[in-house]
Amino acid sequence: MRGIFKISRKRLFVIYIILDTLFVGMGMGVPFFCILFGFPVGWYFAKSLELQKLQINDILSRILKYTILTSSVTLAWMLIIWGPMITMLQNPSANFADFGIPLIFYDPKLSFIGWIILMIFISPFLQLLTTVFASHVALWRLSKK
Repeated sequence: MRGIFKISRKRLFVIYIILDTLFVGMGMGVPFFCILFGFPVGWYFAKSLELQKLQINDILSRILKYTILTSSVTLAWMLIIWGPMITMLQNPSANFADFGIPLIFYDPKLSFIGWIILMIFISPFLQLLTTVFASHVALWRLSKK
């Protein structure tokens, strides 16, 4: 188990990008699995930084930096997948009702705008929150040992 914590950061980031891409594909463009992936990633951040015997200030600042970096990968994927759909807003003959998204605002165009905001901005932020939450819970548990 200790061997997983000895992998270089660059190699880990490449592994993360591959797994995040796999999870984006598994969700068919909806980053639900990426958000859930934040829990083991946050645990890993806390455990690996705790093993380095750093001060708590350094651990927390590195967790935030790494978390922003990992959620920006999901943000990039969401921009690639959902970004081109924004051009539909300029098309007067676009059929938002049959686009296949839930009509959460009772108006197809407003629902489409809400869906795009949810996918591009809110989902990576939720992944950031799950990663930070999991790392803080892991640090709390590790401090009890």
